[in-house]
Formats: sequence, structure tokens, C-alpha cells
Amino acid sequence: MTIRTGVYPGTFDPVTLGHMDIIRRGAKLVDRLVIGVTTNPSKSPMFDLEERMTMVQREVAEIGGEIHVVSFDSLLMDFAEREGARVIVRGLRAVADFEYEYQMAGMNQQINPRVETVFLMADVSLQPIASRLVKEIALYGGPIDRFVTPAVAIDVAARVEKVGRKGS
Repeated sequence: MTIRTGVYPGTFDPVTLGHMDIIRRGAKLVDRLVIGVTTNPSKSPMFDLEERMTMVQREVAEIGGEIHVVSFDSLLMDFAEREGARVIVRGLRAVADFEYEYQMAGMNQQINPRVETVFLMADVSLQPIASRLVKEIALYGGPIDRFVTPAVAIDVAARVEKVGRKGS
């Protein structure tokens, strides 16, 4: 029996309810889901890699199934190959996401045609959630509890307290 492995890559800075929705649903599509926590040179993270790894591990612990949280700093297709994945799981929120993800899927297909990209539409109630916006709202003292779990809200509040709130 072949184990179907998928990877769900992202920066998860911080992990949101939207991410968690895609993780839960993606885990149903494969036997083993690897959450790939990475860095993005074009983003300035609120949390370092280890903090994000710990946050994601804590959040997925209750889901069940075979879910692994792994860091990577390489091309996504190289990471997928290393993990034995044949599926990349990506979440879509809006048309703008689709255009970017479609281009990335095409490039990834050129790099490694053995790996398919599967797009999952975010739940309608979660579509507007983006980590970037969660951080911005938190930095200006706004409520983020509708976008992240209570534990992540505490993590973000502690970080905002440490770095200082904007607009005060």
C-alpha cells in the first residue's frame, strides 16, 4: 500500500483559522500531511521560525491523523520530493490568490511534473483572513480573536506588547 503524502507550505506568521481550515480539510485528502513552515524573503515575520513551528505544532495537535510540522528553506518542489509528497495543498481566498497560485503551480509543474497542486477554497467565513492583516490589526490594538485561536491570540498579544503597539 502506498502512503499518499501531501505538503501544505506557508510562513504561518501567525497561523490563522483560515490555515487551520485548509489543514483539516487537506489532511482528509492524504494519508500523511506535512506542514512546511518556511521563510519568505519578501516578508518581515512577527515570529521567528522556531516560534512559528511551535505555534503550528500546538494548533494541529488536536486534529488527529498523520500530520507533521517541518521547517524548510528550499524550493517547494525540492521539499516536496524530500518528503515523498505527490500533492501540494494550497488554500485560495480570492481571485487575486488564484492568479498568483496558478502561476506558481505552473512553474512548479515545470520543475517537477510528478507533484500535483490541489487548491482548496477557504470556507466563506474565513476568506478575508490573512496573516498580514491579522498582524496589522493587532499592532494597532484591534481585536483578532475572530481570526485566530485563543492561544495564537495570546501569542500575538504578547509579541505586540514586546515590540510596542502602533498608533499609541
